Amino acid sequence: MLGSALNGAIVQAETQYVTDQLQVPLRAGESARYKIVRMLESGTPLEVLSVNKESEYARVRIENGAQGYVLANQLQKEAATRTQLAEMQARLTELQQAPEALSAKLSALETEHASLTETAQSLKEAKQALEQELATIRHASSNVLEITNERDRLRIQVSELTREREELLQKHSDVTHQIQQRWFLIGAGVLIGGMLIGLIFPHLSFRRRKSNWSSF
Repeated sequence: MLGSALNGAIVQAETQYVTDQLQVPLRAGESARYKIVRMLESGTPLEVLSVNKESEYARVRIENGAQGYVLANQLQKEAATRTQLAEMQARLTELQQAPEALSAKLSALETEHASLTETAQSLKEAKQALEQELATIRHASSNVLEITNERDRLRIQVSELTREREELLQKHSDVTHQIQQRWFLIGAGVLIGGMLIGLIFPHLSFRRRKSNWSSF
C-alpha cells in the first residue's frame, strides 16, 4: 500500500491557488479522516510539493511555512476569479489615479524647473557681480601700485627737501654766527677806538694850548 502510494505520488513544486469555493480544508493527512489544520480562503496561494493520484490529495505548503493536504481538484493554476477581479479593480483604481499622480508630478517638476531657472539666473547675476568686483579689484590693485610708487617718490623727495632745509638752516646759522662775530668785532673796535680817542684827545688839546701859550 505504501509502495503504491509512493508510486502514485508526483513530486513537483509549483504555485497553485485554492478554487473559487469559499473555503477549503487543509488536513493533516491524505483523507477526510485526518483533522483539519486550518481553513483556506478562496484564492490563497499554495506551494504544491507533490500530488498523490491514488488519494487525489496534494501535499502543499502555505505562506507561513506550514504543510498539509488538500484535494487536488480544489486547486487551480490561476488565481481565483474574484481574486483576479480584485486585482483588476485595484489596477483600474491605480490607473484612474495615475493621471492625477502624473499631473501632480508634472506640477512638481514644473515648480522644480522654475526654481532651478531662478537659481541659475541668480548664479548668473552673482557670477557677473563677482566678475565686476574682480575687475574693480584688479583696477584698484594697479592704482595701488601707482599710488605706492608715487608715495615712495614723494617720500624720497621729502627726504631730499628735508636734507636741503637742514643744510640751509645750518648755513643760515653759520652766516648768522659770522655776522654776529663781525658786529662784535666792529663793536669792540669802535669801543677801543673810542677809548683811544678819549685817551689821546686830551693830550692833543693840552699840547695845542701849550703851543699857543708859548707863542705869546
